[in-house]
Amino acid sequence: MFLAKVVGNVVATMKDPALDGKKILIVQPIDKNGLASGEKLLALDSVGAGAGETVYCCRGREASFPWLPQEVPTETSIVAIVDEVNLGDL
Repeated sequence: MFLAKVVGNVVATMKDPALDGKKILIVQPIDKNGLASGEKLLALDSVGAGAGETVYCCRGREASFPWLPQEVPTETSIVAIVDEVNLGDL
């Protein structure tokens, strides 16, 4: 799981039927200081995130869990919109 910023969206007129009605967003992973870290990814949105928001993403098999029992073909999903990050003593 990782934090990311939503930096764009994807419009796809032809896609797997399991993706119908689901929003695909472009996310930029960020480090603990909020700076870009790594390559941008496509992520399926399960929470209604929008451009510029900080989000919490998961990858792998667990990325399809927000839509259970439906099987959704995704490698990365947005599972939370982050309101605040508190690093404490880090």
